[in-house]
Amino acid sequence: MTTMARHHILGKKGEDKAVEYLERRGYTILDRNWRVGHLELDIVCRHGGMLVIVEVKTRRLGEENVEDLLGWQKRRNLIKAADAYVKKKGWASEIRFDLICLSGEDLEIEHIKEAISIID
Repeated sequence: MTTMARHHILGKKGEDKAVEYLERRGYTILDRNWRVGHLELDIVCRHGGMLVIVEVKTRRLGEENVEDLLGWQKRRNLIKAADAYVKKKGWASEIRFDLICLSGEDLEIEHIKEAISIID
């Protein structure tokens, strides 16, 4: 198996675990891997009346900090994709961007709410 194939399998496993984690906490999953052009939203869900865009990062080590995982370009792309999603779906409520990091052999979860701000 190639390194790229292992990377994709690990990423899919991480996203599946993130979805299970969110559902157990009362989030309603609306979309996974939603695309507009070359932009993608990993998980789009609702929690209470809020739309929550969740970026999922799966790492073997987990030593990166949030700024490294969500650089300015990634934040800009997430905001653009979320804007397209909101317009397409007609969402009129609050929106929040979260980051879920999964790391280590057991894919331990760290959920960072409000990982980016639209006001960046």
